[in-house]
Amino acid sequence: MDNAGYIALTRQSGLAREMQTVANNIANAATTGYRAEGIIFSEYVKPIENGASLSMGQGNVRNTSFNQGALTQTGGVFDLAIEGDGFFLIQTPVGERLTRAGAFSPNAQSELVTYDGYPVLDAGGAPVFVPTGLGDVAISADGTLSAGGQPLGQLGIVKPLAPLDMVREDGVMFRADAGFEPAEDARVLQGFVEGSNVNAIGQLARMIEVQRAYEMGQSFLDAEDERIRNALKSLTQ
Repeated sequence: MDNAGYIALTRQSGLAREMQTVANNIANAATTGYRAEGIIFSEYVKPIENGASLSMGQGNVRNTSFNQGALTQTGGVFDLAIEGDGFFLIQTPVGERLTRAGAFSPNAQSELVTYDGYPVLDAGGAPVFVPTGLGDVAISADGTLSAGGQPLGQLGIVKPLAPLDMVREDGVMFRADAGFEPAEDARVLQGFVEGSNVNAIGQLARMIEVQRAYEMGQSFLDAEDERIRNALKSLTQ
């Protein structure tokens, strides 16, 4: 395969990754706490003969948008949303993880857990305990949880030290290898959930653009293949 074919193939592989990412964003447009993803294309340039250069592009870096999603009022006692920069701290079987999905509920042991049953952690890294029979549960803007007017603890609201280096391990879960710290400026809203920050219309438009670009690249590869076949036929005649 010649240089033109390799260049086209690297472009096609990047567009295929972007199409998968856009499709995943659209599929999660209604997922609570979901953060939209995008693809960053990088370019590799190599000098060749006669002062010319060969350039290849590849879409191999995922970029996550941390813009605030729309807040929806549910009235649920344990439905929580964060306004501003910050994440809920969750304990999973593989370690502590960060999420913006705040649709929680107490389990049989009176621990506050996620939809998947993972414990929500307090500011000290311990599971949040919600005892029954103490009266109405209230959660203040700083994450302090109280029942019947009696403080019980404070939710762990944190922000990553290196947000661009966070790794998405689930649709709404992130791993912060660089660590995290308390999010002092974040506000907790009780009775609300934060929706996905995906712009569905924008993603649909992007999907059409990517599809057309991919079809154009495929047409080029088909034409290049036909050109090479014709050249080989001419040489063998």
